[in-house]
Amino acid sequence: MSESNYLVFDNPLPKKTIRRAKNLSKRYAKRFGFDNSWKPLLEAKPMPLGYEEFGIQTLSLKSSNEQEAGPTDGSSEGNFYKQNPSGVVIGTIRMGFGHYRIGLALASAAKSMGITPYWLDFLSFPDSAPTKIIHYLEDLYNKFSRFSQTHRWFNRLIWEKITSDVVQQITYCARDRELTRMFAPLLQDLPHGIPFLGTHPWTGLAAVHAGMSNVVSVVPDNFPLAFHLVEGSSHAVQTPSTYMGYRTLRNMGYKGRYMLNPMPEESIFYAGHFVDHELVSNIEEDCENRLKRIHDHNRARRLLLTIGGAGAQMQRFFDVIRFCRQAIEEGKVGLLINLGDHAGRCQDLISMLEKEGIKHVLHQDWADVKGFAEEARTTKVRGIHLFLANNTFQAVYTTNLLMRACDLMITKPSELSFYPVPKLFIERVGRHEAWGAIRGAEIGDGTLETSSINGLYQSLRIAIEKDDLLSLYCNNIVKNKQAGIYDGAYNAIKRAVKQS
Repeated sequence: MSESNYLVFDNPLPKKTIRRAKNLSKRYAKRFGFDNSWKPLLEAKPMPLGYEEFGIQTLSLKSSNEQEAGPTDGSSEGNFYKQNPSGVVIGTIRMGFGHYRIGLALASAAKSMGITPYWLDFLSFPDSAPTKIIHYLEDLYNKFSRFSQTHRWFNRLIWEKITSDVVQQITYCARDRELTRMFAPLLQDLPHGIPFLGTHPWTGLAAVHAGMSNVVSVVPDNFPLAFHLVEGSSHAVQTPSTYMGYRTLRNMGYKGRYMLNPMPEESIFYAGHFVDHELVSNIEEDCENRLKRIHDHNRARRLLLTIGGAGAQMQRFFDVIRFCRQAIEEGKVGLLINLGDHAGRCQDLISMLEKEGIKHVLHQDWADVKGFAEEARTTKVRGIHLFLANNTFQAVYTTNLLMRACDLMITKPSELSFYPVPKLFIERVGRHEAWGAIRGAEIGDGTLETSSINGLYQSLRIAIEKDDLLSLYCNNIVKNKQAGIYDGAYNAIKRAVKQS
């Protein structure tokens, strides 16, 4: 990372931009109490639920007594990596669910390859300035995302531009480079050579600032943004078009400097879609089961609706339920609705269902959720089933479990765009998500984005009453697996381990 001259892949940033970034970072440091002398020590503990599923070890602060012993250089006998050198660190932030979901896919792939995944969540240090800053910025993002879905003028004139044009320009890198200097202390207790996979650019930038030499930036979406640039790392991208966009720094120029020096070839590689091992390894079986259900008209079509981390799609959920109500009552449709950890949104939905006299079942216990998802793959599913979690892992992974039992997933074109399940894309939340739907439509495992209510209803009608669309998607998913399209998580782990 070219800190001295503030270059981004040999492209200079305007002095005014750098000055603003430094001033903003100073204001955040003062507001959130950043202590430059803070040197936290880490220890590994089994992640609740995550250890059972993927063998995930969570990296958290050692006890206060151990902290007072002073920092280590990553080589002591008690160091977590010394105890198990066959491991990778996954740096993540819950900024919505997408970055966290990618982390789970990496952990799943690592476990399948005999590699221990160490999980470092930058939001798990509540008394630290980094966590306070991230929470503040995440709250702003979530509020604006929800506001954009209820105020069309804001979405069209402001939010779409912020989530594409603003964060697409390479000048945006200045803010995050300065900001993430304050995140670097979270990584100072890690061995500099340990494989580190960042599922959010802030984690990758912090790793580079901390002097780590083996950083892989796992890039989400299908729309190149300067926001995701982490110079000093190797960028893993999911699609060929994204590769071209980042390689050429396409449309990332700013006023007076539109022709940029490209990203070096060694700084980027095409990995494929980031998907959990459990889903990839069972594609043929799950698609075969879907095709049997699709052609057996005595079985209800299972529709999976899944809310994002910002909780911004409730109106569309209401629309789907109302449209499908008669088919649900006739046993032609079963709805599986994962509301994540949004208790307020869940209560809103329950109130609507009760007001209209629509029966439902609520699943909250993790054992119940897992049992239902397992049985649903081979038994009949009827009615409306709601799922509500009390932690982020359950909120995200419930969707993954239900994917194997559903015939069609209804979702905004977020990170779920890249998963091997037939998809109906509802309206995006931010313009950067639009290309996720384009990718799904082009490789034939999902619809185009249905931004209008009529488009949504038309697609639903065909998916419920006819067999051709879902059959097409299932057959294409099997072909895509054979082509390696869903192998991105494996390939990202391989690159990180090979570099170490």
